[in-house]
Amino acid sequence: MQALDNFCRGSRANLAEFATHPRFTVHEIDLADEGPVTELVGRLHSQVPIDEVWHLAANSDIPAGIADPNVDLRDTFLTTFNVVNAMKVTGIPKILFASTSAIYGDLGATVLQEDVGPLFPISSYGAMKLASEGVISAAVESSLQQALIFRFPNVIGVPATHGVLLDFARKLRKDPMRLEVLGNGTQQKGYLHVSDLVDAMLHLRNSVTRKLDVFNIGAVDEGVSVRTIAEEMVALAAPQARLEFGTSSKGWVGDVPRFRYSVQKLLDTGWRPAMGSHLAMKRAMAEVAAQEGLL
Repeated sequence: MQALDNFCRGSRANLAEFATHPRFTVHEIDLADEGPVTELVGRLHSQVPIDEVWHLAANSDIPAGIADPNVDLRDTFLTTFNVVNAMKVTGIPKILFASTSAIYGDLGATVLQEDVGPLFPISSYGAMKLASEGVISAAVESSLQQALIFRFPNVIGVPATHGVLLDFARKLRKDPMRLEVLGNGTQQKGYLHVSDLVDAMLHLRNSVTRKLDVFNIGAVDEGVSVRTIAEEMVALAAPQARLEFGTSSKGWVGDVPRFRYSVQKLLDTGWRPAMGSHLAMKRAMAEVAAQEGLL
């Protein structure tokens, strides 16, 4: 297995348990730089033929992309464009792509099924992921033999690099007497533990035969409110802390405060998550608190 990453969000330490495996090699490279990516992928493919690419690289921090859209242009879209182009040049036939629920935008009470539309993302991250899906769809027509697109929900677990749990943990580590919550706490979303996410992707990889297909991956419940997450994080890590909520129903520009995410298409393939949103949140909360030295 060959891993390509520029470590803008993660770190080599996250791969420590694989570092000595004889079948695993990591290459530090910026996937937004077309020439080096095409050269490296071509060289690796000539040494040992590559059957499929798992393209998971992106800027996963939505507020960072709102502050500077170039972050998503480079780390979310150009990474995809260059990987797909390198696959075309070298003849690699299959891609499995990490997309997002952010491509749907804020559709209110509309149930977000894979065929809902039109799609109006409200963040540059969602826009660049939607553009990436378009690039992959076009490549299936011209060169790829198969593409599976996975639309992620809010994924939680460790190692954590962003998100509500990490935000709360770091705030409490800095000031264990006070927790500032972005928004009024009414935001409510489904959460999926990373272990369930990986299991779902592997299930789909091994069971779906259509040339181009897209799946929402997520929990099967109505989710957890930010207020509940804040209260339980305080109870776990800093019982003396007082909660301070904002006034907006959104946590930040580009935030979708509530959405109803249908995973029926995924369920119809025979897969179900091991954890609901609340159990996944409690497990990840303990993991992130431990990661940040709060436990």
